[in-house]
Amino acid sequence: MTAADIRLLIVDDHPIVRDGLRAVFEREPGFEVVGEAGDGAQGVEMAVALNADVLLMDLRMPRMGGVEAIKLLAKRSPSVRVLVLTTFDSDADVLPAIEAGATGYLLKDAPREELVRAVRAANDGESVLAPSVARRLLGRVRAPAAPAEALTDRELKVLTLIATGTTNREAAKQLFISEATVKTHLLHIYAKLGARDRAAAVSEAYKRGLLTS
Repeated sequence: MTAADIRLLIVDDHPIVRDGLRAVFEREPGFEVVGEAGDGAQGVEMAVALNADVLLMDLRMPRMGGVEAIKLLAKRSPSVRVLVLTTFDSDADVLPAIEAGATGYLLKDAPREELVRAVRAANDGESVLAPSVARRLLGRVRAPAAPAEALTDRELKVLTLIATGTTNREAAKQLFISEATVKTHLLHIYAKLGARDRAAAVSEAYKRGLLTS
């Protein structure tokens, strides 16, 4: 051990996994495994008490999971880097962990050499992502925003009449529907356009090119 060694804390609820990870890093120069924790809450407490540099953290654990622990650690000791090491790579696992502040995200089938490099990179503040995780995040970034819900033909007809100053009663007569139905169409129009009243709905419709002068 030297002053430059990376102080590593292993956080996983499976003792066999912790034993295996400790064995990997104890054979590698430049690391000091300062401890092991069986859940997120214990991991946070130990990280602060032992002045850890990097936490190698599982996500799904009893008492406190990885995402909650990452959030808590960001408040209590923001300088600590967290490298997630788990078997799960779904959006429901990846996105919350990254948003909570994880420096990197690897899967447990990663080769030993990759894992060692990832911990070194995390210590330097670099993001390391498993290929499948990187593809998921890239797909989210590239995905187009969901389009606003379109107005139906009848809603557009109601809005066109309203834009010309037509009253609800007059619109009902022209469209051969009840006045109550016109009001219902208007409520749907307001919701879809994010408007609070007739004037705001008409203004927003012109902005979106739904109405033309």
